[in-house]
Amino acid sequence: MSRQRILSVRNLQVSFRTTAGTVHAVRGVSFDLYRGETVAIVGESGSGKSVTARALMGLEAKNAHIDAGTADFTFTGDDGKETTEDILQMDKKDIRREINGRKVAMVFQDPMTSLNPLMPVGKQIMEGMIWHYHTPKEEAKARALELMNLVGITDAEKRFNNYPHQLSGGMRQRIVIAVALACSPDLLICDEPTTALDVTIQAKILELIRRIQKERNLSVIYITHDLGVVAKVADYVNVMYAGKIIESGTVNDIFYDAKHPYTWGLLSAMPDLETDDDRLYAIPGTPPNLLYPVKGDAFASRNKYALNIDSRLEPPMFRVSDTHYAATWLLHPKAPKIGMPEELAKRVSRLLKDAKRMEEGQMSAEGIATGAMASEISRSEQLRKSKNHVQSAAAEVTSGADHAAETETADAAGDDAPGHPVKEVAV
Repeated sequence: MSRQRILSVRNLQVSFRTTAGTVHAVRGVSFDLYRGETVAIVGESGSGKSVTARALMGLEAKNAHIDAGTADFTFTGDDGKETTEDILQMDKKDIRREINGRKVAMVFQDPMTSLNPLMPVGKQIMEGMIWHYHTPKEEAKARALELMNLVGITDAEKRFNNYPHQLSGGMRQRIVIAVALACSPDLLICDEPTTALDVTIQAKILELIRRIQKERNLSVIYITHDLGVVAKVADYVNVMYAGKIIESGTVNDIFYDAKHPYTWGLLSAMPDLETDDDRLYAIPGTPPNLLYPVKGDAFASRNKYALNIDSRLEPPMFRVSDTHYAATWLLHPKAPKIGMPEELAKRVSRLLKDAKRMEEGQMSAEGIATGAMASEISRSEQLRKSKNHVQSAAAEVTSGADHAAETETADAAGDDAPGHPVKEVAV
């Protein structure tokens, strides 16, 4: 059965006008999303994840400007016909009337600030149905109570008239999810919805989102900095750094066969109970100041494996497989052969063994220190995904890889010795 692509983002560029100058926050983001699947956008704070999502909903800040790009969204209109619109070209009023809430909904990071403190939570769930579809109040209330039960709110009748401050953090987040689902959207954007929650509630919220997605065949964009969360929810992963996607692939590609040094750093920063080192790893240095043009590879100054070419020329997206692409000169045929850090490779090896043992039924998830990650990555449905997802989004940028590399020719070959001595990353 062929998959239906519902969102195609190409070359999205967003900048902010500030008193200090223009900040180029998103610098050419491209990705695809298919019906019923989850794409995770991962990266440090300030990498452009939330700016990308808000641009897709027309919620960018007043000083933000979309410099370029398209975002073709396919949805079923009120007339029952399938329609494709470039969201970036739509008028803001049209986006609010036709898209936001109805076809695309967002679950925000902090439910306390995204809910109206002066309105009972039940009425906030009803609001979208009444505004978009003129649903009668009694029908909207019945639907709101149904949604509250769906998201796991006990005593829905009683909680209906509660105000946000009367609910716990986990219950508030469930209310936000109910608000997002009120108009049965096709696309759900989750912007770090579990950051403010403890780990027990976090697991319940993630399971709730996955269950609802499966029941309703929702497409989900999941924004987070937590790779442990990604392992539980994602089908595909886009790793962002300094406003660009620097590695894309299936969840298996990213966790088991990462190629970009920045992705290695993110994976190494995940706590691991089985490591011999009791130190927590942090990626050294800070991201570049996007007030100024980025020359070469934006990650070069923090990369222990940086090549001389990294300071001169931005790497294109090199193809690793049909589903896996990474923007690093380490993948150039003339580059030194450098693999992931030794300690990280050991961790990945442990995860692969644990996942295999779990598939064979030899151990439970509770018996693995990083069991949640291993079990989720090894889901059989991940292995059945077709190979077309990343290929279409990356095809436009990969065509320049060989040309860009050949322009360096002898220089690339001679200068592509590491910019400083290559050492194993201390993890």
